[in-house]
Amino acid sequence: MKDGKPSRKTITGTVVSDRMDKSITIEWEIRKKHPVYKKFVKRHMKIKAHDEKNEASVGDLVRIVGTRPVSKHKSWRVVDILQKAQRG
Repeated sequence: MKDGKPSRKTITGTVVSDRMDKSITIEWEIRKKHPVYKKFVKRHMKIKAHDEKNEASVGDLVRIVGTRPVSKHKSWRVVDILQKAQRG
């Protein structure tokens, strides 16, 4: 918390789709411990985020931050691209 403002939630994920204009779809991996078996289980969640400059492409590792709703399904925006995808 800085200056009385609560910090916004940030997520790091991989871009799985960039077909929309100014929007990307990110897959976010969640690791949770199973309550009975005590084993870590991977879960995936897809999130749509606003990409104003259309900079991110499929395979990029990006950081997104929660923001006010931009549209019906988008309430996240791209902060920065951490790692560009390896093109073969």
